Amino acid sequence: MDKHERIKQKAVELGFLACGISAAGYLVDEKERLRSWLAEGMNGEMEYMARNHEKRLDPRLLHEGTKSVISVLLNYYPKERQLDPEAPVLSKYAYGTDYHFVLKDKLNELLKFIHDEIGPCNGRAFVDSAPVLDKAWAVRSGLGWIGKNTNLISVEHGSFFFIGELLVDLELKTDDRIVSNHCGNCTRCIDACPTKAIVAPYVVDARRCISYQTIEQRGEIDKTLEGQFKDRVFGCDICQDVCPWNLKSEPHEEPAFDPHPRLMELSRLDWQNMDESLFAELFRKSAVMRTKYSGLMRNLKFIGKS
Repeated sequence: MDKHERIKQKAVELGFLACGISAAGYLVDEKERLRSWLAEGMNGEMEYMARNHEKRLDPRLLHEGTKSVISVLLNYYPKERQLDPEAPVLSKYAYGTDYHFVLKDKLNELLKFIHDEIGPCNGRAFVDSAPVLDKAWAVRSGLGWIGKNTNLISVEHGSFFFIGELLVDLELKTDDRIVSNHCGNCTRCIDACPTKAIVAPYVVDARRCISYQTIEQRGEIDKTLEGQFKDRVFGCDICQDVCPWNLKSEPHEEPAFDPHPRLMELSRLDWQNMDESLFAELFRKSAVMRTKYSGLMRNLKFIGKS
């Protein structure tokens, strides 16, 4: 196998669903879309989206010497479901250990393999915590297309996966396959969004998005959205749950993403009576820690009004 195939094979061995490689460069097509989205204020309080604008469009400015972008997908579709149908709904991605740690550890293993087995290189792993347009690079690497809900969708795997990338200073063979858009005339995600956050095909106004309001929003939740959250307490999977491509989703095999044993058993009353000690026990390593106990209580109070 050549270097390109050896890297992709190692990625699969590490548990990634898929891996693709693209040449680092300027994201011309994304420039106007990003500018327009920011100009409309659709980023809400996510001011970091407006910073480092040029670095978002050109990873060579983010990591010196970058020649190739290696994109990976990591499945998080759960084996289990919350048992109480009346319980507040937690987004599937937050069931287990915070994906930033799990994905970055695997990416650093892949980087070490490249350095040791492919050739000496300088590289850096990125997982949704730096100005990198993950989905754009995944598209360039042939891993899927951007759906009308703005999620990356894979023909083989649906969309319940995390995206990460390595920026490396090696010039590698690229995956030139561009996956065509398979959304067709389907509007299920648009129709299903209870807050109408998908304001147009391929455009999401974060300010109306349940995930934004329950995670990113630092102050009070927008009162005009009261009664529209469908019991979502942290994040929201509605647009993914209705997507026909997610009929292909299969349970992950990553132990770190398995939920705390008590989490799936919580009743609606258990959630409402949760104290800080239980919160710490259930979510000690979870992405839910981002919103803190006070934020989760805010969210529970808000959905309790519906």
